[in-house]
Amino acid sequence: MSYLDKLLQGKEVQWKTLGEVAEIYGGLTGKSKPDFEKGNAKYVTYKNIFGNIEVDFDKLENVTVSVNERQHEVKYGDVLFTGSSEIANEAGMSSAVTTKFDEKVYLNSFSFGVRFNDDIELTPEFAKYLFRVDFMRKEIAKTASGVTRFNVSKERFKKLQIPIPPLSVQKEIVRILDNFTELTAELTAELTAELTARKKQYSYYREQLLSFEDGEVEWKTLGEVALIGTGKHDTQDAVDNGDYIFYARGISPLKLDTYDFEETAIITAGDGVGVGKVFHWAVGKYALHQRAYRIVPNEKEINPRYVYHYIVTNFYSYIEKTSVSSSVTSMRKPMFLKFPIPIPSLEEQERIVSILDKFDTLTTSISEGLPKEIELRKKQYEYYRDKLLTFDN
Repeated sequence: MSYLDKLLQGKEVQWKTLGEVAEIYGGLTGKSKPDFEKGNAKYVTYKNIFGNIEVDFDKLENVTVSVNERQHEVKYGDVLFTGSSEIANEAGMSSAVTTKFDEKVYLNSFSFGVRFNDDIELTPEFAKYLFRVDFMRKEIAKTASGVTRFNVSKERFKKLQIPIPPLSVQKEIVRILDNFTELTAELTAELTAELTARKKQYSYYREQLLSFEDGEVEWKTLGEVALIGTGKHDTQDAVDNGDYIFYARGISPLKLDTYDFEETAIITAGDGVGVGKVFHWAVGKYALHQRAYRIVPNEKEINPRYVYHYIVTNFYSYIEKTSVSSSVTSMRKPMFLKFPIPIPSLEEQERIVSILDKFDTLTTSISEGLPKEIELRKKQYEYYRDKLLTFDN
């Protein structure tokens, strides 16, 4: 028997549609940009709702509301929802009002509020977890429709069925989840602090290991030790379930059904926001965007991973110095060819790579190191939360 079953022994969980137990109200209307510049009142932003399971009253923003205006006010106990999103699964994100307050507070224009009837015993402390649980998120997402932006249908939203357990059960679930949330936050903070410290340590060792005195090593240009070229595809060529990695110009690779190269290479963007900042380590078969560059080191002369670490560390500062523009938005092949790179012995390169690869794995790998541990903590929290909030209907 699960802990939830033990809590519910002999107690009934009512299932009701939102339309039966609550009223829905809209956000601010008739406002223009000047109304948000200073303001005489506070309002809850879209971002505040999206990013918090309970409204953060330290992050309210200002809006001007005149005395005679008819605007809906936010009250303690309400649950606020975002009205739309570019992604269907992120539409209708919730944030409960768990803070009691005296001042007038309003709601942004792109969200809506749910206020439960006086005879409905559903605490906001319980609601903050309920509307973020997996099964409720899936049902809420179904109420949204659109093409480029997904908007929540209020009519469909009213038909959502929600569980209303007895108050004693709600309070016990909240007690458990509040404690678990606090513990998870503490552990995540510790891991994040550790990750930050490791990154600083990584940066220190990287700078030390990749700095050379004049005359200490031979220097060559990247064009002398590596093959440099571009791909032939456009972003629109990408497919959802392609067989091969397709490196475009962004942080996240795409997919394609064909490949262009089979090799070990360093990939970077030729233009866009990723110029000089986004680098991929490619091994095996891959496809490449026509405005992305491949750097293929000559392995007989230089260790490819050494080239990767050196470029990641020094390339952006190089293009900043050599660019005629105040902001670097585009790269051309000659800039790669002329990039100076120190060439220590292959043995020394291997030593440097062995040290930096360990730090790289620890700090940035998704499958290894601290980021994985942080993600596991989050999934563990979501698992137990969902177990406590999944009621039989």
